[in-house]
Amino acid sequence: MTREFSAGNYRFIPSVFQYSAGAAADDGYEIERVRFDRLVPLAEGFARAAKFIQDTGRPLTAFCACELRSPAAFSEEGFRAFNLHYVKTLSEWGIFDGTTNPVARSNVCPEIDPPSEPSFYAFSFTRPTGSKTPTFVIAGGAEAREGSGSYVERTVRYRDLSPEGLREKVRFTTSQMETRLTAFGFGWKDTTGVQAYSVHDFHHALADELVRRGALRSGLTWHFARPPVVDLEYEMDCRRVMREVVI
Repeated sequence: MTREFSAGNYRFIPSVFQYSAGAAADDGYEIERVRFDRLVPLAEGFARAAKFIQDTGRPLTAFCACELRSPAAFSEEGFRAFNLHYVKTLSEWGIFDGTTNPVARSNVCPEIDPPSEPSFYAFSFTRPTGSKTPTFVIAGGAEAREGSGSYVERTVRYRDLSPEGLREKVRFTTSQMETRLTAFGFGWKDTTGVQAYSVHDFHHALADELVRRGALRSGLTWHFARPPVVDLEYEMDCRRVMREVVI
């Protein structure tokens, strides 16, 4: 279920053209996460990420994950248009080959005080290390099943905001994270950070669908934000990263 991206010294879980489902550093390398102190517009964020990566002596192909913020949830057509624009830079960096994209990604929409344009929140890249500790980033996933068909057809409990509807959305998304972790040979016990994105109260699902499954061994960072497509209500991502900085 994983493929190697040797130019970046990481392997990834193939998914769709706009992103992979996760990236894990090769032996002898680790993933470093870099968070911006303020949201940075997309073009500026790519430029600052490029400088940061190159200043460490790494090639741009080391870029392996990013976390974005958008002004509002997209329609399906709008989301595709944004993604076609987003991957242009990855093509220029020698990462996206026109078909396969190894870069993991989360892209969510703050409900309050959103950015005026798509912006960077954080990015990750690989760098050499003497440590044997594995590192990885699992891409954001919401309550939409993978495969063909529209989001309406693939969304778990579509437009159902009842307590049980939200519980099932959380349950599905947690399971999706577990599937991706398993593809790399990891589990919740290996994570150092878990993030959730929703504007709805999912506290009633927290104990059974997250805590008892081991997902919150390092706590939970809850962002009051929506997933990137209209009518998706809950998203998660997770990671194991030993080195994180804020710039």
